[in-house]
Amino acid sequence: MYKPKLEKDIRCPLEYGLDVFGGKWNSRIICVLAAKETLRYSELRKELSNITDAVLAASLKSLIKNEIVNRKSYDEIPPRVEYSLTEKGVSVVPILQSICRWSGAYYKEDKENSMLQCQKCDYNDIKE
Repeated sequence: MYKPKLEKDIRCPLEYGLDVFGGKWNSRIICVLAAKETLRYSELRKELSNITDAVLAASLKSLIKNEIVNRKSYDEIPPRVEYSLTEKGVSVVPILQSICRWSGAYYKEDKENSMLQCQKCDYNDIKE
């Protein structure tokens, strides 16, 4: 397994926050889990539609490591695993909602090329 030669050089709290919920998929995963509360892997992948298995698995692993997402496995046949936000993960949601509201004021919407995930997030109707 690949290991980076050096640890990430995070020098301030903002860099830490952007590392945890930044990137293309982490914030989307958090938002979907905030809306749906608990999802199995296949349900989460379906909600995100165009994410690959490798990227979803890596993103979930990172979010679990950072204690944003909880992974609960059940001792059943067939095996069942569910993902949900931790308390720390829930605390990120208002931050993402604020970013969404800010973005809504400045984002130039392109209805032809908008992404399916983003159509589910209406910044005017976000629960407070």
